[in-house]
Amino acid sequence: MPIAGHDSNSPTTSDSGEMELPNFTGSSSSPLEKGGGDTPMLCENGDEDSSQFSMSPREQHDQEGEMCLRLFESWTQFRQTEFVEQLIARMSFHQHEHLYSILMPMLQRDFVTVLPTKGLHHIAFQILSYLDSRSLCRAEQVCSDWYQVIDDGLLWKKLIERKVATDTVWKGLSERRGWGKYLFRHVPPSEDITHQFYRQLYPNIIRDIQNMESNWKTAHHTLTRIECHSENSKGVYCLQYDEKKIVSGLRDNTIKIWMKDDMSCTRVLQGHTGSVLCLQYDERVIITGSSDSTIRVWDVDTGQMLNTLVHHCEAVLHLRFNANTMVTCSKDRTIAVWDIKAPNDIVLRRVLVGHRAAVNVVDFDDRYIVSASGDRTIKVWRTSTSEFVRTLHGHRRGIACLQYRGNHVVSGSSDNTIRIWDIECGACLRLLEGHDDLVRCIKFDDKRIVSGAYDGAIKVWDFQAALDPRSPAESLCSRTLMEHSGRVFRLQFDDFQIVSSSHDDTILIWDFLDPAPPGQMETDQTQKPPTPS
Repeated sequence: MPIAGHDSNSPTTSDSGEMELPNFTGSSSSPLEKGGGDTPMLCENGDEDSSQFSMSPREQHDQEGEMCLRLFESWTQFRQTEFVEQLIARMSFHQHEHLYSILMPMLQRDFVTVLPTKGLHHIAFQILSYLDSRSLCRAEQVCSDWYQVIDDGLLWKKLIERKVATDTVWKGLSERRGWGKYLFRHVPPSEDITHQFYRQLYPNIIRDIQNMESNWKTAHHTLTRIECHSENSKGVYCLQYDEKKIVSGLRDNTIKIWMKDDMSCTRVLQGHTGSVLCLQYDERVIITGSSDSTIRVWDVDTGQMLNTLVHHCEAVLHLRFNANTMVTCSKDRTIAVWDIKAPNDIVLRRVLVGHRAAVNVVDFDDRYIVSASGDRTIKVWRTSTSEFVRTLHGHRRGIACLQYRGNHVVSGSSDNTIRIWDIECGACLRLLEGHDDLVRCIKFDDKRIVSGAYDGAIKVWDFQAALDPRSPAESLCSRTLMEHSGRVFRLQFDDFQIVSSSHDDTILIWDFLDPAPPGQMETDQTQKPPTPS
């Protein structure tokens, strides 16, 4: 017999003493399951509870709910979970939706605030260090605890360091503006550099970059002119620069080294008996090629001549070296591949033939050697085996210059045009027209192409737009710079400047980071060169 006032499906105590889960699946006459129907409650003595009749439906609902909660709390967590699963299965979609809106906030945890209280500051720092600048700004505004974590972790400093490590523009700015000395090291309190310093530095860097990009588009720059004072023949045929110096090869057979801080000529290297037509240097040596048919190797620090290579039978027109390999080309129509074992131990590996006129320029990487000639063709060779790969046809006259980078080759010709090529398939992707004379020198990066020609002009082209066939031809040249009074022979550029040389015996530095006010665009450097070494 069931106990008076209880249904046979109500929880009972098992032999082990544990409370058993009621059966909610069968037909039940429980007052709770019937929604608290009209069945009266019985007292222990069998009499009806008179208070049951005086309760309102709301009060009866509350009482039954309280009974359910007390019963639920008396169960183990496993039984509670099992019961809730059965309950959820009987709910409607709208009830599920409402339940979800309640559970979501309950499941959320403010780990950024909690982790430091558990002694895990470094984990909070690490998580937030992956945010970009916009997200980091928003994180600062969440609450004071989040701001404190960002402050304590110097997360703006870490963001700037990440940018400097992965972006050449940021790296260059850190060197030019001087704030790089506060990165990648612990800053002692004595230097009074706080998180706020880096917080204010970041927008200043962004402003610098935006202003510089605008200066490139508007040709707003500071121009520095170096007069090279050639003794006899005038003209600067080649150059290369870094942050400290410019190394130039001149028509008067010399190599001159200039300091960029004051543009003074600190060294003149002599040894060639013909014009210095090409050069390249690294941290150890300067290697030069000349119209005297020789290649010479110099110590970059002392200027001492270390080696002379005699192979080509006519002028050495261009050279490139990287690691242990050097490639040279000549008016004798050949390309020479050399193994560099030491500055004084350079041996010929292979001679490449195939061009029918002077080979004016070469470039190479680990995959390909690319050469261009007066025979109007560009040839591609495999670097590892020297095997010929393909010929690129398109220019109507001889090719004077090219650069090979990634999957693209950009070439300039005496047909006054520039062509962009896909090196893998040999297709010409774009023809650029605008120069009025032979295109003598060209360089490009991911954003722009810069070209110099015998018309004295330097043109800046939008490289990404040029790769898009939908871009109109007239929109590709963003700016033309006219300052040289003679043919432009060679140029090099980076994100901040162009350095160019000319038949007018000058080197020009076009600075787009710190443009001068209008009317003060140019400075002249006319220091007398030192005695030749």
